[in-house]
Amino acid sequence: MITSTANAKVKQLVQLQKKSRSRREQGVFIIEGSRMFSEAPRERIAEVYVSEGYYHEHGEAALNGLKTEVLADHVFSHVSDTKAPQGILCVVKMAESPSPALVSSRNPFLLILDHLQDPGNLGTIFRTAEAAGVTGIIMSRDCVDIYNPKVIRSTMGSIYRMPFVYTDDLEAESKRLKAAGVGIYAAQMEGKSSYDQEDYGKKTAFMLGNEGNGLRREIAELADTYIRIPMQGEVESLNVAVAGAVLMFEAARQRRRK
Repeated sequence: MITSTANAKVKQLVQLQKKSRSRREQGVFIIEGSRMFSEAPRERIAEVYVSEGYYHEHGEAALNGLKTEVLADHVFSHVSDTKAPQGILCVVKMAESPSPALVSSRNPFLLILDHLQDPGNLGTIFRTAEAAGVTGIIMSRDCVDIYNPKVIRSTMGSIYRMPFVYTDDLEAESKRLKAAGVGIYAAQMEGKSSYDQEDYGKKTAFMLGNEGNGLRREIAELADTYIRIPMQGEVESLNVAVAGAVLMFEAARQRRRK
């Protein structure tokens, strides 16, 4: 059992929690909690750590036969990113999808994310995307790190199942999608038609932009169609994750009817 916060493994876990660079260099990220552990693909689990209290309460049976390192309770609290640790965390191998694979399905249904910065928004978008049947997500390199612990928690396990890729050139990726016959839609205030008046049963991608500034103009201009979400009252815009959910589930509704 590890009893000191000065232990080399403990220091490494803290770095993986706090530093995206450390995660990228090692090709791993951290997940916490029993649910995230139970849903993680076993072949991607590199290391498992439990608190002393968790081990005494659940024993070996809860660990699926995986080799596990036990941390003293105070050490586990030191490495955990949550205020109320559940007593189990894992180091998991990263897995991005090749960009061309995202349009290889018969009828792609994609998201294009431009400079999203809020961890909760990105995690919620991933979770919603899985629920709505999105087939892949393309993100600009300056989006918040998908492996940020707060994003991971917000995905509620969708991080394991939703294909995604980061790109250094979102313009080039968008042009590649258009060349592959994908219709690109951007929710903009100047949109001439309501979001529910378009046909998303074909190859479709929705663009979603930064929480404060929206889509960059050069990215928005690549859309085939500007759409708007009609709103009442004095509200001018919706939270990006909420707006994304509206669009995604309208597309899902239409696709169920095909």
